[in-house]
Amino acid sequence: MPDVEGFDEFYRGSRQRLLGFVYVLTGNLAEAQDAVQEAYIRAWQRWSTVSGYEDPEAWTRVVATRIAVSRWRSLRSRARAYLRHGAVDTVPPPGTDTVEVVAALRRLPEEQRTAIALYYLLGMPVAEVARETDAPVGTVKARLSRGRAALAGLLAVSDLGEAADA
Repeated sequence: MPDVEGFDEFYRGSRQRLLGFVYVLTGNLAEAQDAVQEAYIRAWQRWSTVSGYEDPEAWTRVVATRIAVSRWRSLRSRARAYLRHGAVDTVPPPGTDTVEVVAALRRLPEEQRTAIALYYLLGMPVAEVARETDAPVGTVKARLSRGRAALAGLLAVSDLGEAADA
């Protein structure tokens, strides 16, 4: 059983110093808080050992510093990758047609919506949709047919086109 009172006393007595130290290192309060929080979590997980050290605060300070440095390295690596590969192209917003189709799909029963998504969006054959949804092939075909008919009515489309194997 961990020494809860001992850890609480250690935490209360050292948290401000440690946070101030890591804040000076990082220059970012949120990053400092995250690193210190993670260091205290690790100290708590190993409290039976850490509490026996001559200076548990020094151990926790080293851990918090390593966590902060690790995050710097990660950010530096991301920045280098960004410079190497350039900016990520922005993704255009969905068109009005897409928004209308998604809204219509939301109005379908879940079984029909799932069958249509698996068949048309993922390109799964009817037999695989049947396995995925744990339904007979005939049921999947009926869901696809009813779903297409319902979508046609919701979207005021005369013909969505029948699937070759549906």
